[in-house]
Amino acid sequence: MTQLIHARMTASITELKKSPMDTVLAGKVKNELVVKDNALINASYNLDTTEQRLILLAIVQARELSKNVDANSTLEVHAHHYMKQFNVDKHAAYEGLKNAASNLFERKFSYKGIHEGTQQEKIVKSRWVSKIAYVDSAGIVELTFAPDVIPLITQLEKSFTAYELKQISSLTSKYAIRLYELLIQWRTVGKTPMFELDDFRFKLGLAEDDYVKMANFKARVLDTALNQINELTDIIASYEQHKNGRVISGFSFTFTTKQQPKEVTHTKTKKLTDKQIQFFANKLAHHDPFASQKAAVGESYADLEKRLLIELQDAQIVGKYAGVLKEIGLEV
Repeated sequence: MTQLIHARMTASITELKKSPMDTVLAGKVKNELVVKDNALINASYNLDTTEQRLILLAIVQARELSKNVDANSTLEVHAHHYMKQFNVDKHAAYEGLKNAASNLFERKFSYKGIHEGTQQEKIVKSRWVSKIAYVDSAGIVELTFAPDVIPLITQLEKSFTAYELKQISSLTSKYAIRLYELLIQWRTVGKTPMFELDDFRFKLGLAEDDYVKMANFKARVLDTALNQINELTDIIASYEQHKNGRVISGFSFTFTTKQQPKEVTHTKTKKLTDKQIQFFANKLAHHDPFASQKAAVGESYADLEKRLLIELQDAQIVGKYAGVLKEIGLEV
């Protein structure tokens, strides 16, 4: 089954500056967009909650500077930014980042790729970072992503998933963060395919001897994660267990987005000119907050732009997109 490649996300990014030393500084917090290649969404890794949060803050920065970030770029995450984003006190932020920086260099992940010569599936193993440092007195983590990570967070032309960082900011279970990402990948259809049990455990980063008994797996991993997601994020989810005989062989999930108040507008929308259609179809297709919500299964930026060239000929559709069109420069 073709993977759903986009998830809805409206976000803005940390204000970033690049120094002569190629260092990206975490500045004032705005809306923040986490965007990952689906290979990374479906990867296997075991990071604790603080380590995941540190990685996500760095991904937000790298995404904003996608054309300037490479395997030699150093990203900075500051404790005050961590405190504000995840609503923790100063001591927790300093200690959390210090411990994460100490452990993250040894952390690895595995993801599935395709061998160019044979077009066969391969399992790629990589570190998250090639180097990392912690400035104890200032509460600053410096990190450089490993070469394999860079294209999975910046060069996203085909299959990717996006979500608002704030949606996972209150999650304290490392499994809740991972499960949210796995679910949100399928936002436009509101349901996942069945995750085979072994593959599901692989994606959650569980070792073979972790929570082997199904009762423990549900209590310590699945139910805890789902309860946090339902209470603290923008979706409500439930699961169905699938059996092979009397043995549970996998899980599938259904979920809906929590209702938000809708803005009402009575403005009459004019039709766009051909020139405007071409211009704004391109702008919308490459505007991540819009594209991640609008793109259908399997669509690339180019596919979405072609569809928008047709849709924007309809004044009603233009009216539907009036808010985001105004945001990117159309006077409506």
